[in-house]
Amino acid sequence: MKRFAVILTCGFALGGAIGMLGAPQANPATAPTPPLWAFPVAPPAARGAAPAGGGAPAAAPDTSPKSVPNTTVTLTLAQVRDSYNIPDWHPEGHTAMPDIVSHGRRPAVISCGYCHLPNGQGRPENSSVAGLPAAYIVQQMADFKNGLRKSSESRLGPQNLMVNIGKAATDAEVQAAAEYFSKLKLKPWIRVVETATVPKTRIAGGMFIAIEDGGTEPIGNRIIEVPENLEHTELRDDASGFIAYAPAGSIKKGEALVTNGGGRTTACAICHGADLKGMGPVPSIAGRSPSQMARQIWDMQHGARAGLWSDLMKPVVKNLTEEDLVSITAYLASLKP
Repeated sequence: MKRFAVILTCGFALGGAIGMLGAPQANPATAPTPPLWAFPVAPPAARGAAPAGGGAPAAAPDTSPKSVPNTTVTLTLAQVRDSYNIPDWHPEGHTAMPDIVSHGRRPAVISCGYCHLPNGQGRPENSSVAGLPAAYIVQQMADFKNGLRKSSESRLGPQNLMVNIGKAATDAEVQAAAEYFSKLKLKPWIRVVETATVPKTRIAGGMFIAIEDGGTEPIGNRIIEVPENLEHTELRDDASGFIAYAPAGSIKKGEALVTNGGGRTTACAICHGADLKGMGPVPSIAGRSPSQMARQIWDMQHGARAGLWSDLMKPVVKNLTEEDLVSITAYLASLKP
């Protein structure tokens, strides 16, 4: 099957957005190494690999129209990759987007909908923002702006991009985006599959993708989140979700931790609501990306994420092990949003 060139980036490797990343964040000297399954950064050899073909002439740009299921919209690859005029395959699936969501503001702020998708469903390398409280989104953007929300992995491009966007976005732009995404409903997006083995993967654009005909390997103590359909994900189809492979038994272990704390944490429902779909300014956590949720727990544990409500979470997550993170996020991701 013909494979499109990989375009899985969160916008940070596209066009003029490259210069927005700024200097890498410094990791605390005493902090342990973040788990690769939650903080996917390609090894240096992969990031600096030469394009296939060596010194052969570059192929002519592919200008053919592309399509995805259940829409009459067609787009070229150039249009798909335009982070200031986002690909909107299913315009009937959301309300009218504010300009900052659909077009951003050159050069400092790429469109919110490019990374988080027009319907707010998000992807593993960033986050789902559909249905989050507007006040919560506004607060997180303020935390990015004020240096209170970073990443435990300084090389994580999407997080660095958000820090820079947080610094550049105006209050009005943040408010418009927050109001828009808060009114969207998060749809089932993650299919959790418990298994002992997973497809061998590589890291591209801040997420794992299965290696075609690459065989399998033991899952170990990890969650491996991959696209359901790589070609559709490459085309930024906001109707094509993800599979999260988790160790056998992790959902049941996670349910115990989430429900009663298992002696190591606090029941999540106390703050996130009985159905874990949020309460007041506290966000919903049901049905969201497990790798994204694991990053936030890890960052709170190790001081990379602070801010108005983070102090409330620190004692809750303090004693969680990496295995707990796998179990908790597998269970949460398996729930109906």
